[in-house]
Order: sequence, then C-alpha cells, then structure tokens
Amino acid sequence: MHLHFRPLLGLTVAAAIAFTILVGLGAWQIQRLHWKLGLIASVNRNLTAPPISLEGALAMGASAAQYHRVVLEGAFENNRAAYIFATDTDGNPVLHVIVPFVTGRGTLLVDRGIVPYRMRPEAYRAGEITGRTRVVGVWRIPDAPGWFTPSPDRVHRIWYSRDVSAIARENQVLLLAPVLVEADATPNRGGWPKGGQTEVHFRNEHLQYAITWFALAAGLLVIYFTYHRARGRLRFDRRTA
Repeated sequence: MHLHFRPLLGLTVAAAIAFTILVGLGAWQIQRLHWKLGLIASVNRNLTAPPISLEGALAMGASAAQYHRVVLEGAFENNRAAYIFATDTDGNPVLHVIVPFVTGRGTLLVDRGIVPYRMRPEAYRAGEITGRTRVVGVWRIPDAPGWFTPSPDRVHRIWYSRDVSAIARENQVLLLAPVLVEADATPNRGGWPKGGQTEVHFRNEHLQYAITWFALAAGLLVIYFTYHRARGRLRFDRRTA
C-alpha cells in the first residue's frame, strides 16, 4: 500500500495551530485535575486532624490555616451579633448567627450556626453564651461578595454574603484576622443556634473538560484528513506485484 498526500499549506498551518491549542487545553485540564485532587485531599486532612490552638493557626497564617479545626478561648460579644441569610438543606430560609469572640490575642468572628429565619432573634437569645467559654470550629476564609449580592439590611443586621470585613466595620470590631470560625455541632441551650454547618464543595469536572478538549483535537484531525481525501489529495494505492 502506497500513501499519496499533498497537504494544503494554509489549511495545514491553521489546523496545526488549532490542534496545538486544543491539546494544550486538554493538558492544562489534566494539571488542574491533579491540583484539585490534591486540594481536596488536603482539606479532608485538615478537617479530620485534631484541633489546633489559635496561636498555631496564626503562626501558620490565615490562608495556610484554612479548613483546620481551631480551639478558641474567650467570650462572645452578644450585643454585636449579626446575621447572614442562607437556606438549609431543605431550602428553608435560615440565618447564620455571627458573633464577635474576644480572645487574649484579639477578636474573631464566630459563626455559631443557624436559626430559623422566623425565629430570629428569639432563637439566638435563648442560646446566648455569656462569660468565658471555649469554642471549637473550622477556620474559614470566606469568598468575597459577588456583583449581584444584595446590600445588607442594616436595620435588622442581616447580610447576604459572608463579608467578614464589612460586618466587622459595621459593628466597629477590629479583627485579629479576616476569617470566620464556624462552630462545631456542640449543642447550645434551647437547641439554637445549630452549629456544625461547615460545607465543603469543590467542583471537579476537569477530567470531563480534558476529555472534551482531546476529543475536539481528535475530531479536528479526522476532519482535516477527510477533507484532503475528498479533494483527492490523500489516497492509498494498493501495489500489485
């Protein structure tokens, strides 16, 4: 069998560039896949590791301490509580109770958990903790509010994003670190707030994206050679003895 191939120069250059880009995008998604798997493994290790002290979290740095469980000792400033609107797993409106927590090193915001929207503020007041106490929670750096995040309801102290810096400014609180410590599920008096609301969701569709890019690259090759064959520029001749 003898191959005859006379490629069109312009089409070949364009196809080569497009093929390189598609394969490059597929390779990049494979790299992102490995990065995402490493991130998920790291977060799972942090969440299941023994709690660290506040000093340990600060020594690590706010970003490095992300998703670590941390132990805080101090007192809540209940008169400066704020609320973040959200929905529970059933889609019902709830409020996360955000309270400044004063430690020996400074003040942090603690998400004590959720109360039903209709029960605010009675549900929170029933579970207020006064005096010195100990809190175990997950160290989180919240995402910044988006373009379409509603403005806060300052009259009722309700926010629609976990903008810890803005909440602290509104309540005239100087934060030790721009983080939110999400309290664990330790029961509170009266049953509210309900802690243990930490949710970790990482979209991991990089493998599908990689397959898509590589499939497009393969499809481009098929179209390229099919076109040349249709134009008589690619053919196979069977040699006879």
